[in-house]
Amino acid sequence: MTPAPLTERLSDPRGPLFFPVTAFGPDGSLELDVYRTHVRRGVAAGAAAVFACCGTGEFHALLPEEFEACVRVAVEAAEGRVPVVAGAGYGTALAVRYARLAERAGADGLLAMPPYLVLAGQEGLLRHYREVAAATGLPVIVYQRDNAVFTPRTVVELARTEGITGLKDGLGDLDLMQRIISAVRTEVPGDFLYFNGLPTAEQTQLAYHALGVTLYSSAVFCFAPELALAYHRALACGDTATVRRLLDGFYRPFVELRAQGRGYAVSLVKAGVRLRGLDVGEVRPPLQEPTEDHVKQLAQLIERGYALLEESA
Repeated sequence: MTPAPLTERLSDPRGPLFFPVTAFGPDGSLELDVYRTHVRRGVAAGAAAVFACCGTGEFHALLPEEFEACVRVAVEAAEGRVPVVAGAGYGTALAVRYARLAERAGADGLLAMPPYLVLAGQEGLLRHYREVAAATGLPVIVYQRDNAVFTPRTVVELARTEGITGLKDGLGDLDLMQRIISAVRTEVPGDFLYFNGLPTAEQTQLAYHALGVTLYSSAVFCFAPELALAYHRALACGDTATVRRLLDGFYRPFVELRAQGRGYAVSLVKAGVRLRGLDVGEVRPPLQEPTEDHVKQLAQLIERGYALLEESA
């Protein structure tokens, strides 16, 4: 674990948040040495934090013992340079189990993902996340998306809960986010973290930045960290020309390619990592690999993205 509190470590992010893919071998088993290399490269490239075994890391496909092994390797690879946050999900009992495994593996925090399948009311959701937060001493970031969408009042109650330190938004309702931020700011003293957690968050980060949300996950960082960092720096310093150049020339086309297949938010990213020379294997079922043509388009798009960096150098 890193020594400083998670909120303090993420209050002034030096780069985007890194959500590494999980490496599998040809037979589908974990490849921890490859995973270690992937995490080390991301930290060395300038990630502000490592979010291990979350959505991009195929949390849904990992056995508990595989999850713990991956989190432990991520902590070892980060070497305390940046915090490591681990996913936790499913129903309350399993989410608590994963939270405790993450704490045992040395994680600095938890990303609490939506409960599995059920459509719960606000009181049930609040009870779920409070039980997860009470299970360990790790700070918890709650992930809003799909079947876990909160009213501003519920987020105020989450922010008042010991151990819950932030909200990651994967819904994209900016009106709701503005009301949530305003309500928490008005009623709960102290810092509460907000994250843009939409797929390819760079595409929407201009809007989130206007709300004061500076933290965001970057899937592109997995396979093209220089592009992700260039965008992050340009946005932070108000370099509108570079932001627009990268959005128009790389990110928008990437989002359009990602939309060509179900599950491409994970499998296309994994293909990108392989294209850049690290064999992290294929995705596990029920996800499927992108088509050969889409992988070729991705390779061309990555090449175009790096050409944009050279033009602006």
